Amino acid sequence: MRPWAALAAATLALLGCRQEMTRQRRLNTFSATTIWRDGTTARPLPEGVVARGDLARDAIAATPPPVDAALLARGQERYAITCLPCHGAAGDGDGMIVRRGFPRPPSYHNAELLAAPARHLYDVISQGHGVMFSYASRVAPSDRWAITAYVRALQLSRHATLADAPEAAERLP
Repeated sequence: MRPWAALAAATLALLGCRQEMTRQRRLNTFSATTIWRDGTTARPLPEGVVARGDLARDAIAATPPPVDAALLARGQERYAITCLPCHGAAGDGDGMIVRRGFPRPPSYHNAELLAAPARHLYDVISQGHGVMFSYASRVAPSDRWAITAYVRALQLSRHATLADAPEAAERLP
């Protein structure tokens, strides 16, 4: 009889100790508290902390990949999704949003953007410029390079000469 009594007492004790996370006391982020000297519940990050994935993302951002057909195809796809509404299909800054009254972005074919390094285009996608907001949270670093390569292809398509593509000259009648 004694073991049954001990088991029953333990069962009742465990049932009485029910705790749920939803009923626990907690601190709301950025609310005031007296626990820490600075008076806020948001704690500063320790020195040297790097968010997961940031080192890999920085490595991709540091160096443009080699341009090939696959990169240009990806850039064309991402450009059509992300950039075409404002910049237009040919990069003239005449997209549908501009036709609806949004400020016109510069044409990719103006002298300033033709002379700009590829890194400038990547940085504008990443950080925004003028009325264009940052696409860093919407476009992955590898896709930013793909879009940059595609924009360069758009620029080249309008300003190329036969000397730029000697293999094409051989095909002409």
